[in-house]
Amino acid sequence: MRRAAKVDANHGSVIKALREAGCWVLDLSAIGRGCPDLLVHGPVYPWDFKLVEIKDGSKAPSARKLTPDQVTFHAGVRGPVHVVNNEAEALAVMGIKCPHG
Repeated sequence: MRRAAKVDANHGSVIKALREAGCWVLDLSAIGRGCPDLLVHGPVYPWDFKLVEIKDGSKAPSARKLTPDQVTFHAGVRGPVHVVNNEAEALAVMGIKCPHG
């Protein structure tokens, strides 16, 4: 039996920021096995999907490294997996300017 996947402390706030900006967000974090945390599409055409991996930007860089499973998953995807450390970076991935600066 597999343990529940851990999420970073800022996981909820990143999802909230994306949704408040009009994005559709599917939380994939429970899948584990290196799967990115989120599948997101923006609020305007073209509604292309982005895979987003959330890391906690308040932690030291060594604590934000991808796990071996994440490295393997990211290498196998035929497109980018965006690694973000905070709400502003997540919004930028979707082409949305952060309202706080």
